[in-house]
Amino acid sequence: MRYTLLDCYTDEASGLGVPPYLGTYPRYWYGKLRKEGHQVTYLTIDDLRLWKKYGGKVREPTEKEKTNILVYNLTKNKAEEVLQKTEVLLVILGVHVPGKYLTALPGTLHEVIPLLSGISCKKILAGPAVFGTQLEGGKFSEQEDLSMFEEVLKIDFSFEELEEFVLEGIPLIKEIPDRRVIEIETSRGCNIGRCSFCTEPIKNKFVNRRKESIVEEVKAYYRAGARYFRLGKQADFYSSDRPIEMLKEIHDSCPEIEMLQIDNVNPNSVVAKGGEEITQAIVKYCTPGNIAAFGVESFDIEVVKANLLNTAPQTALKAIKIINKYGAERGENGLQKFLPGINIIFGLLKETKETHKKNMEALQQILAENLLLRRINIRQAAVLPNTFLEKHGGNKYLRKNSHLYWKWRNEIRQKIDHPMLERLLPKGTIIKDVWTEMYDGKTTFCRQYGTYPLVIGIKGRLTLKEKISVKVTGYMLRSITGEKVNN
Repeated sequence: MRYTLLDCYTDEASGLGVPPYLGTYPRYWYGKLRKEGHQVTYLTIDDLRLWKKYGGKVREPTEKEKTNILVYNLTKNKAEEVLQKTEVLLVILGVHVPGKYLTALPGTLHEVIPLLSGISCKKILAGPAVFGTQLEGGKFSEQEDLSMFEEVLKIDFSFEELEEFVLEGIPLIKEIPDRRVIEIETSRGCNIGRCSFCTEPIKNKFVNRRKESIVEEVKAYYRAGARYFRLGKQADFYSSDRPIEMLKEIHDSCPEIEMLQIDNVNPNSVVAKGGEEITQAIVKYCTPGNIAAFGVESFDIEVVKANLLNTAPQTALKAIKIINKYGAERGENGLQKFLPGINIIFGLLKETKETHKKNMEALQQILAENLLLRRINIRQAAVLPNTFLEKHGGNKYLRKNSHLYWKWRNEIRQKIDHPMLERLLPKGTIIKDVWTEMYDGKTTFCRQYGTYPLVIGIKGRLTLKEKISVKVTGYMLRSITGEKVNN
C-alpha cells in the first residue's frame, strides 16, 4: 500500500512536534508502516498549503514583508504528485497547549478539512486531535465534521511494541531538507496525574520507557546525522528510568551532539531524595540553555487545591533554588547551563484578583533573592474534553476574569521578565550557535536550537538558515536584540 503521512504538527503538555521539532507521532507511524512493508511518504501541512493555496510557488518576501511561515517547513516532496498516488492518507494533528511559533503554524481541522476535499484516497485522523485541539487558549476545543475521515485513531503503541519498529522511522529525516530537533519520548502519563486542565492522565497511565530503548533511539538518529535532541515527551524527566545513566550514555556515545536538553520537570522530584544528583547530571551531560519546565500554574494555594495541581508554592520555590544552585553558571554558548522555567495559567478554577497578587509576590521574591528564571510561560487555560476543568467549571473563570488578563500578563512581563532578561544576559554578552530564521521587514529573527530558545532580533536582512554569533544589545519584554559578531 502507498501511505502518506501529513504532519500538521502537534503541541501537547508532554511533547512538542512543531518545527524545528520533529515529533514522535509521524516517526512512529512511519516506522510501523515501513516495518509492515508499506511504501511511506512524509508531507507537512506546509507542503499541502503550497499546493492548494499558493499554486506550488514560494514567493520571496519584499523588504517590508514577513517571511511566510505557512510554507516555511517544506519537505523534499511535492504534495500534488504524492497525493495523486496515495492510497491511504494519515493526518497527524492536534494542539493542546497553544503557543507562539516563530517559523511554523500548526494546521487545525478547520484549515485541513477543506484543503483535503477532492483528494480521493482513504483518510485517517491520528494524533492528539482525537482528544481535542485548538490554537488559542481560553476557548473550548474546535468542533468539526470528521465525516471525511474513515477512521479516527488513538495512538496506543506500548513501549514494548514500539521497540519493534521505532528505528524503522529514522529514514523519515532524509525527506526533510532542514535540521530538526528530534523529540524523544521517555515516559507516558503523569506520576501524579491530577491537574484539572491536563489530558495526559486521560491518554495514558504512568509508565516509563526503558532507558536502553531511549539511548538506542538517540544513538541511531545520531548515526543517521541528527545532532539536536530533546528528551522532552514526559511529564517529569526526573522520574524517568535511570535518568543519570541515560544522560551519561548519550553524552559519551554522541560526542558531536549539538543539543541535548530536557523539558518537563515536577518540582517535587527536584526537592525529593536524589533530586540534587539528577540536577547535577543534567548540568554535566546536557548542553547549555537547558530548562526545567515547572508546571507551577499558580502560586495561589486556593487555586492549587481547587485544580488538584501537583506543586505547592513553597515546593516550587525550593526547587527553583536547587536548580539555580547547580545550573546558573554560564555555559559555552553564552546561556546558563540549566535553569527553571515557570508555567502560569489564567482561567483555572477559583481564580480571583488575589491570585494574580500572589503570583506577583512569589515572582518578586525570586527576583529579590537573586535567583534566575529562564522564562515564564503565561497562557489561558485550554478547556479540553473530559478534563476535570471541563467537568467542574469549564470556562467560567475565563469569562469572569478575561478583562484582567492583559493587565496581569503585562505586569509580569514588565516587572519580572524584563529585569530577569537583563540579569540573564547583560549587554555585551556573546551568544553562540544562533541560527538566522526569518524576516520581519528589515529585521532578521534568530534563535539557538533549544527547549525554549530566546528569540533575537537583528537589524538588517541576514542570510537565513546560517549559524552565527550574536552580541546582546538590548531587551524586549520576552526577547532580546543583538548584532552579528565574528566567531
